[in-house]
Amino acid sequence: MKKVLVIGYVWPEPNSSAAGTHMMSLLRLYRQQGWQVEFATPAQPSDHMIDLACEGITSINIALNCDSFDTYISQYQPDIVMFDRFMMEEQFGWRVDKHCPNAIKILDTEDLQCLRNARHQAVKSERALTQADLFSDIAKREIAAILRCDISLIISDFEMELLQSQFKLDPSLLHHLPFMLDLKKCPTQTKAYSQRQHFMTIGNFRHAPNWDAVLYLQKIWPLIRKQLPQAELHIYGSYPPPKATALNNPKTGFLIKGWAEDAYRVMEQSRVCLAPIRFGAGIKGKLLDAMIMQTPSVTTSVGSEGMHKDEPWPGHITDNIDDFAQAAVDLYVQESLWTEAQSHASSLLTARYDGQKLGQEWMNKLNHTQENLAQHRLNNFTGAMMKHHSMASTKYMSQWIAAKNAN
Repeated sequence: MKKVLVIGYVWPEPNSSAAGTHMMSLLRLYRQQGWQVEFATPAQPSDHMIDLACEGITSINIALNCDSFDTYISQYQPDIVMFDRFMMEEQFGWRVDKHCPNAIKILDTEDLQCLRNARHQAVKSERALTQADLFSDIAKREIAAILRCDISLIISDFEMELLQSQFKLDPSLLHHLPFMLDLKKCPTQTKAYSQRQHFMTIGNFRHAPNWDAVLYLQKIWPLIRKQLPQAELHIYGSYPPPKATALNNPKTGFLIKGWAEDAYRVMEQSRVCLAPIRFGAGIKGKLLDAMIMQTPSVTTSVGSEGMHKDEPWPGHITDNIDDFAQAAVDLYVQESLWTEAQSHASSLLTARYDGQKLGQEWMNKLNHTQENLAQHRLNNFTGAMMKHHSMASTKYMSQWIAAKNAN
């Protein structure tokens, strides 16, 4: 039986974030292979973390910059190690190399942190994205981590293309893996147009692109409300800070609802999902949930990025604030337009998010790479060079901190 170790940045919260959902789909896929799966993280327990034991997955807390991890991994001896975001690879990658050199190393990027950060800088400066934004210190760290790993999971085809064209990464080091859905569990019929009311959006308030979208909705909502004075905007999300709850305004219908126990239920009750995402990366969980519940959405080019290609969008895409508001109103009041948008959801899910197909493709890639690991690593000379140089510096910094903490 293969042993898998997943080193998490945070405990998985599938009801709070798209990253948590994606992580759980990967953990479940590994369990379906009959593999032993352990989840380790230096993070503190959180309010909405899933009970991994109920999934047949063991878990353990590990410490940063501490030699106790060396003892732990020497005893566990995994065949596969998956890092949740590049920061975990930086912390623990060299220790894995030292004690389990034959374990295949996977980096689950979730979404490209360097791309999200670059776009954030551009939005804050109110200008277009530049190459200088993209080639940041975060990019240097993230690309180095990708090179040091055997395979990196990339959630968006846009990011796949970016990594190869801008950062010149070899395709053999990358694997495109969008969200994996069990299409059999997706509802074939949801509430009709006449049974739904109001607008909604949802997203973890701790995630910067989500908070920015809420602030942007404050500018968009008056334009919608002017035409639809009885409509409400319901804003859901985990961990709403005081600055978010302070925006709650029943008089204008701008309602901060906070944590949603069942995201699908609140999505299905709403007529239109609004996602004016101005920066970010990866695939947007709220828009996928909207497709699953057949709720038309209005979003931006960044919001829809990597989620479709030639397939028609189940709603409307625009980066213009006036067009965004008008598209939202049109979808809300025109049943024929709403029904047409809704009809595009199921075909898009089938075309791009079939978990059974995507899971099998990932298992094929993982097993093939593991069987040919020595040659795969020989082909990645840049990665070997990165391990030799940069991991030495990371290693000695970590050992210095560990020694300092011991005194």
